[in-house]
Amino acid sequence: MKNKPYPLKFTPPWEKNAGFGRKHKSCTRSHTKIIANPGIVMKVLRRKKIIMFLAYFLLVALTMLNLANYKWTKEPQQCSQPVQGVNFQSRSDIRYLYKAPQVKKRQLVYVLTTWRSGSSFFGELFNQNPDVFFLYEPMWHIWQKLYPGDAVSLQGAARDMLSSLYRCDFSVFQLYNSPGGKNITSLGLFGAAINKVICSYPFCSSYRKDVVGMVDEKVCRKCPPQSLQMLEEECLKYNTIVIKGVRILDVNILAPLMEDPSLNLKVIHLVRDPRAVANSRIKSRHGLIRENLQVVRSRDPKLRRVPFVDPNHKMNKKDGSDYHSIGAMEVICEQMSRTLKTALHPPNWFKGKYMTVRYEDLVENPIKTVRNVYRFVNLSANHEIEIFAMNMTTGPNASTKPFIVSSRNATQAASAWRTVLNYQQIRQVEEYCQHAMSLLGYLRVRTADVWSSDRII
Repeated sequence: MKNKPYPLKFTPPWEKNAGFGRKHKSCTRSHTKIIANPGIVMKVLRRKKIIMFLAYFLLVALTMLNLANYKWTKEPQQCSQPVQGVNFQSRSDIRYLYKAPQVKKRQLVYVLTTWRSGSSFFGELFNQNPDVFFLYEPMWHIWQKLYPGDAVSLQGAARDMLSSLYRCDFSVFQLYNSPGGKNITSLGLFGAAINKVICSYPFCSSYRKDVVGMVDEKVCRKCPPQSLQMLEEECLKYNTIVIKGVRILDVNILAPLMEDPSLNLKVIHLVRDPRAVANSRIKSRHGLIRENLQVVRSRDPKLRRVPFVDPNHKMNKKDGSDYHSIGAMEVICEQMSRTLKTALHPPNWFKGKYMTVRYEDLVENPIKTVRNVYRFVNLSANHEIEIFAMNMTTGPNASTKPFIVSSRNATQAASAWRTVLNYQQIRQVEEYCQHAMSLLGYLRVRTADVWSSDRII
């Protein structure tokens, strides 16, 4: 009888107690056995109900916490301590509820200067930068609307306007619109016809913001007018906003804005030899009649002043115009001295946020000055901007039109006062501005003989 081969049965290594050839039990439970045992069924269902109840309770609790957090962040908080790090908008506009968070903190800059200090050219150094939203003399609207108020009394209104504009709130312009007049548009702003933001896309197709070069005022005036709301939306896209103005007379007026941590405001103080400023003011007297009167009205009537003209000289109409042009220098230099005193003894809110630029240094070394200024406001001076500054200060001609920015011999224009002003006018300006001139390093003409030798040279 033949022996049949014995079938081999392998035992898995993880079943240590299984014997040779032993039949293994299946790990799968039989459904029939569970059904046959109703106690187990009830126990399983009870566990499922408990788990579902706990999950539902947790979902409701999370929903309530989320709603409470939303309400806390959106509604005003009644706390005894001020909330830090929250920027509140000055106007109740629903657009700000959906404003995307800004990755980079905005850099706000104010160019503090006075009339005829080369500020139009200096402003172009920012107007030409494609990364800068630039505004030219926005406080002009205040002075025109509130004329003939004196210059000092208008300082608060000018500061409030700046506070709104730096937050891209342009509705403030409507406050100084004529009653019953049309709504102000992008072309209704002072300096709109030379503003590259307004003359370029998306407002106008005449120019490109990223191409350095002066714009033609006649071309820009043909651009379609856009709403202030569109201008606000464009303003919010820029990380750098620069405003140039001549109607803030003292940097201390801007203290509340410079102290505000939500604004990050820096001030560039552009100064020029007061005698050159006076000479340029006389040259453009017809364009500054209203401004001169508003500034002169702020003078202290109790102060003793040097006579403007020789007592033996009969004063004519031209002398009267020159009187207001030079008389305004008393208020301008007095306010300038206050700014310089603050710079010499800076308070905490002032440190690291102020820079002085002399116009004479700008025209003598434009590239170096532009680089220093851009570094101060966290901008990069590209090659095109530097070439633009060089070309605008080394033109073949002297200054001819006072309110037009063009290529000219800026060094010659800066010293033109030596051959134009008479000694009495120079003495008058130096009397008004002696303290400011001393702080800025401008030397006085001591005698008429020295002044005459300068004229010959």
